[in-house]
Amino acid sequence: FGVIAHRRYHPTKGLFPKWKFKYDKYKDIYICPNGQNLTYSTTSRDGYREYKSDPKLCASCPLLDQCTRSKNHQKVITRHVWEEFKEKVRLNRLSQSGKMLYKYRKEKVERSFADSKELHGLRYCRLRGLHNASEQVLLTAACQNMKKIATHLAKLG
Repeated sequence: FGVIAHRRYHPTKGLFPKWKFKYDKYKDIYICPNGQNLTYSTTSRDGYREYKSDPKLCASCPLLDQCTRSKNHQKVITRHVWEEFKEKVRLNRLSQSGKMLYKYRKEKVERSFADSKELHGLRYCRLRGLHNASEQVLLTAACQNMKKIATHLAKLG
């Protein structure tokens, strides 16, 4: 399996973090800490499903101040359509073999990007447009590969 970089989640201070709301995949709802349901509302163009609470129930909730600051007393939680797979990837990353791979990724992959940026002029694209930028990236990668081949051949004798 592969390992992707982890982006940290920063919840708003004073409000419940998303993990306090339990997801029921069979009913496709979130359940708030007070036991109320947040039902599916819509899906954004970015692939995030929105789950919304009933504002009438939330207005009289004792946990409202810890839940939302919205004026209409409605809690909205977003869930990516691939969230289930993202969770599997997270568990892979936290496993023993995932930690080893992640350490290796930092040594090899990030180093390659750093070399591209610092040694091969990839900090800024010299040309405009997707096609031209892609061409510059491919030429940079080709240079790096040729350097690796030359180093390997020099070691062989």
